[in-house]
Amino acid sequence: MTAPQDPRDIPVLTEAVEHGALNADIAASAAAAKPAPEAVATEASTAIVSATLKLADSLLHQAVKDIEATLFEHVFDQLRAELPELVDRILAERAESAAEITSPPAAPPAAPPKY
Repeated sequence: MTAPQDPRDIPVLTEAVEHGALNADIAASAAAAKPAPEAVATEASTAIVSATLKLADSLLHQAVKDIEATLFEHVFDQLRAELPELVDRILAERAESAAEITSPPAAPPAAPPKY
C-alpha cells in the first residue's frame, strides 16, 4: 500500500519525469526478461528438429543392426544347408585324384600277333 499523500505536497516536474523514467525502465526490463513470441517459436522449432534428428538416428542404427542380424542368420542358414554337399564333393574329388596317383599305370595294349 502507498502512504496517503499530503495535499500540500505538490509533485515537482523532475519527480514526475524521474518516476516516468523509472516506470519505463521497469517496463523495458520486463520486456527484456520476457522473450518475444518469435524467439520462443524458433527455440521450440530448433528443439523439435534436434530431438527428431536424434530419434531418426537412433531408429536407423537399430534398423541397421536388425537387418545385419537377419542377413547374418540367412547366410549361416545357407552355409549350413550347402556345407555337407560341398565337403562331400571336395572329398570325392580328392579321393579320385589320389586313386589316379596311387594306381599303377595301365599296361600298353598288346601288339597284334604277326602271321
